[in-house]
Amino acid sequence: MDRLFFDDITTQVEIPMGGITSRTLHSDEHARVVLFGFDAGQELSEHTASMPAILHVLRGEASLTLGGETHAVSGGAWAYMPAHLPHGIAARTPLVMLLTLVKAAKDLDGTAAQ
Repeated sequence: MDRLFFDDITTQVEIPMGGITSRTLHSDEHARVVLFGFDAGQELSEHTASMPAILHVLRGEASLTLGGETHAVSGGAWAYMPAHLPHGIAARTPLVMLLTLVKAAKDLDGTAAQ
């Protein structure tokens, strides 16, 4: 069963020396929530996702590219990324970020919401 509460979510991931790690904290038919830890200098090169996502930087500093625009981000930064938006992130310092992937919503009758 998924945990429903964390006192300090940043303690739920260890940043690997010279690497990136991820941990799925929650996954159901509505959303998948993944906590990432990046060592300084690590990056996810530009890519796209088939569903919308919300990125929240919890700790550290990075360069975040969203659709061709690059932003210097640090703890507290938040971004909504529509499906298929090219994006990438490069950690300048050890970085912890939370990614929420939003799956297709369903109406009460089970059909896809518009």
